[in-house]
Amino acid sequence: MIGKLKGTVDEIGEDHVIVDVHGVGYVVFCSMRTLSNLPAAGEAVVLLIETYVREDLIRLFGFGTALEREWFRLLQSVQGIGAKVALSVLGTLTPSDLANAIALRDIAMVSRAPGVGKRVAERIVTELKNKAPAFAGEAMGTIGLKQELGEGVAPAPVTDAVSALTNLGYSRDQAANAIAAALKNAGEDADSAKLIRLGLKELSR
Repeated sequence: MIGKLKGTVDEIGEDHVIVDVHGVGYVVFCSMRTLSNLPAAGEAVVLLIETYVREDLIRLFGFGTALEREWFRLLQSVQGIGAKVALSVLGTLTPSDLANAIALRDIAMVSRAPGVGKRVAERIVTELKNKAPAFAGEAMGTIGLKQELGEGVAPAPVTDAVSALTNLGYSRDQAANAIAAALKNAGEDADSAKLIRLGLKELSR
């Protein structure tokens, strides 16, 4: 099994990169996000690898971070999702964006990925809602509040404040981040008016 490749970029294709390791070229399939972040041909590259071995083929999938690789595995634990759809999702959403979308039950955000319809997005959100927080990355600090909002169990002032900010045109994720920051300053017993005021201050920074 191959877990990591360290070499030089030989060629970048539509859905893959060829990594030259001491004269041997490895074809590595990647998400569009990973491909767009690769250095130019001839430059050094390190990719974390997930190796798939089938009776008739060996296929390598490459990732820039361990968190992205974990999400690749996690997405394929959802019924009906294979490597192609998992890469499509990761090419559209960063790991933290994906964790946020699942916590908020934002099916529209998940279904932005090519090849992911509403039904598949619903399955991702439903089946991964309890697993997503462990893989939230930089969203770790706000994921708990977003889960409460997604499940409809957040305190009324928090729900009202997030709703008010979304009515002003901010995304649910932006609003939740701002109110999470406001809660730190205002305390758990703050009313919605105070949270909205502090939330708007956060968003104007």
